[in-house]
Amino acid sequence: MFFFLILLSGAIALIVIGAVVDGMLYLVSTGVLLLVVAVLYLMVRSVVRSRRRRPTVF
Repeated sequence: MFFFLILLSGAIALIVIGAVVDGMLYLVSTGVLLLVVAVLYLMVRSVVRSRRRRPTVF
């Protein structure tokens, strides 16, 4: 969860800096890409955890 929060805060910081400073569109695009990676990381992690918690029936 700590890794997700670091990715999320980095993405938000890059988006804000890229939006405020003129001519820094590449920072906005990098921030959006980092935000997508963070969300995908969270989804993959939740799927892996949900598969592990299912009890086996014999």
